Amino acid sequence: MDHDQNYKNLILDYPRESLAFFAASEAKAIDAGARIIPVREEQIKERLGQRFRELDVPLLVEWSDGRRSAILFVLEEETDPKRFSIHRLAHYCLDLAELFDTERLVPVVIFLHPGSYPKQLRLGSENRDYLHFSYLSTALFATPANQYLDSPNIVARLTLPCMDYAPEDKLAIYAAATRGLMELEPDPERRSKYADFIDIYTALDDNELKRYQQEYAEENLAMTALSVRMREEGFQKGIQQGMQQGMQQGMQHGEAELLLRQISRKFGHQVAQQHEARIRQADLDSLEHWAEAILSAESPDEMFN
Repeated sequence: MDHDQNYKNLILDYPRESLAFFAASEAKAIDAGARIIPVREEQIKERLGQRFRELDVPLLVEWSDGRRSAILFVLEEETDPKRFSIHRLAHYCLDLAELFDTERLVPVVIFLHPGSYPKQLRLGSENRDYLHFSYLSTALFATPANQYLDSPNIVARLTLPCMDYAPEDKLAIYAAATRGLMELEPDPERRSKYADFIDIYTALDDNELKRYQQEYAEENLAMTALSVRMREEGFQKGIQQGMQQGMQQGMQHGEAELLLRQISRKFGHQVAQQHEARIRQADLDSLEHWAEAILSAESPDEMFN
């Protein structure tokens, strides 16, 4: 399971809500007028090696009224705390700070599973510290799920299955996450996408799924209706794409046949095999271009050139 990619998608789809949940103490200053801009990986690829770029979901927050300088949030999801390296994170943040010429940067780490990990890094001697680095952390595995069952933050609701709850509350957690998705996300495609997210992290077995369908019929009906709708829309979209593709192919075939007849009539001989193959494989733009070129061409070779 690519948890890193799952959380990247979540953060990029809901950047404001992600900062409000994962970096609450710093996100208080982000008002409705602030712009949150995902920093594309391509912008930093040349500066950082692949092992560092795997960390990044950088979000740049800008205030349009100029009351505050822009601030860069760097979010990392860490599935296994044993693999977390505070030195690597510090290195990455220093490189980003230099790249964006800023000292306003907030590193945030999201831990999915329990384990030991360093909270801060100090470099120096017995006389003094010369570097002190720390970060904001969200230990989802230790976050009480019952505090977010009715949260208006969609990221909190979607990550309920990753939080701490009693085994007997598993179905209630699944239902609360599903209700949050249906209440807070109006877009059907996003609903379908993050219904999968909830399924992945709740991981109901067959018996639990049957119990859920019985005990939470309303939530189950809503998700079933969404699945049916998405399948129908996908089917209709496929039909439309097929019709468009068929029309395009039909036009190309007609143009190719017409051009072959024009060549035969103008130059008075059968079209050469290599020319015929080229025409039949050409796109519509090329066919239309050659149809114009044949008017002044003295030979098929001149028409193609």
